[in-house]
Formats: sequence, C-alpha cells, structure tokens
Amino acid sequence: MVGTIILVVVTLAVVGGVLGFSLRLVGMAESSVRRAGTMAGVGALVLLALGLYLGLVWAPAERLMGDVYRIMYIHFPSWVGTGAGYLTAFLASIFYLKTRDPGYDYVALAGAEIGLLFNVTGLITGALWGRPTWGVYWTWDPRLTTTAIMAITFAGYLVLRAFMEDPEGRARASSLVAIVGFVNVPIVYFSVRWWRTLHQVQSSPETVDAPIVWALRTMMVAFVLLFVFLLAQRFLLARIRGEEELELMKLEVAGD
Repeated sequence: MVGTIILVVVTLAVVGGVLGFSLRLVGMAESSVRRAGTMAGVGALVLLALGLYLGLVWAPAERLMGDVYRIMYIHFPSWVGTGAGYLTAFLASIFYLKTRDPGYDYVALAGAEIGLLFNVTGLITGALWGRPTWGVYWTWDPRLTTTAIMAITFAGYLVLRAFMEDPEGRARASSLVAIVGFVNVPIVYFSVRWWRTLHQVQSSPETVDAPIVWALRTMMVAFVLLFVFLLAQRFLLARIRGEEELELMKLEVAGD
C-alpha cells in the first residue's frame, strides 16, 4: 500500500512537471528550449541504457511467461509517452482556444504527433507480446479496440492539419479534435475494469518482484525524458514553420 501511494505521488509530480514545461515552451527563448531538450535527451539516453540492462539482464524471468514478458519494458513506457503527448495536446488546445496564441497550437501539434508515435509503438509491441501469450497478434478486446480508436483519432488530427491552409482556422479545428479525442484516454485506461476483457488489469507494485519494478520504473522515467526531448525539438520545428507561414501570408497580402 505504501509503495502504491509513493508511486502515485511521484507520478503526479512528474506529470505536473512535464505539463508545466510543455505549457511554458510558448514563452521560452529558442536557446532555452534547446538547452532543456538536450538535457532531457542526455538523461533519456543514460536511463534507457540502464533500464534496458535492468530489464533484460538483471530482472528475473516471469514465472508464467518466462522471458517473453520483457517486451513490457518498451510496451508499458510507450503508454506513458502516449498519455503525456495527448494530455499535452489537450491542455495546449484549451489554452489556444482561450488565448488564440499560436504558440499553444505549436505545443498541441508537437504533443499530438509524439503521442501518436508512442501510441503506435505501444500497439506494435502489444501485438508482438500478444502472439506468444494470447495466440494472436490482435483481438477486438475492449482495451485494444479503444486504443486503436485513440490512434485513429489523433492520426485524423494530423490529417486535418495537413489539408487546412488557413492557420487560424486550422488551429481552431484541430484544437477541438484534440479536446474531443482526449476523452478516449481515460476510457482506454479504465476499459480493463469496466468491461470483461482479455487484457489484464493494471498490476500493483506490491504484487511484482522488486527487480522488475525498478527496471520498469527506470524505463518509465527514461520515456518521460525522451518525450520532453522530442517535444522540445518538435515544438521548435513547428514554431519555425508557423512563423515562416505567417510571414509568407503577409508578403502575399502586401503583393496584392
């Protein structure tokens, strides 16, 4: 029980820190964003190396699945990155609709794109894990189905942005999609509790061997830092492209 409480407190602190950084990107200088991204990237590399060693070498084989379970060290942290990305897109979209500051639209785009990347990674690793444990790569289990719907929704978010030329209209429309799409995130999380499902319910730290817990937590932190690194880089790219687009529109108006 104590371990679970500590995990919840630490998780909330990490989530708050990541979201605070995400929303502060709008007012940060480029040099500060790059510096923060670099620091997160270095930390991610170190912890990824450590986490993979702990998970693949130090942690024992699982009693029923043997070594097959080790794909969990990529599979589960991928959902941490997915949640961070979609939550960032959700909050940044709300801030955009409130302030109309294009910086928040750039943050939302970065979060949605990275969230989708991790989402697809989780689906692929889940399929690879499912084949030797369930006998199939895919089944229309509630958890898998809602996760696929979530990926399709945010893929649609990116498609919508690609087809709309007006920056302000694109930002408004995509913000609404991100907000509505985020509704599926808690549904995915609680699906294994709400419906009878093939997918197992979330485990408690008290029910898992300590080496497995430490390896998994190390990989989770590594993926959080990886998310921060990718977010910083993708935000800068989105801001550069957005500023170029607005400048080009001004030149076209001046030319007319």
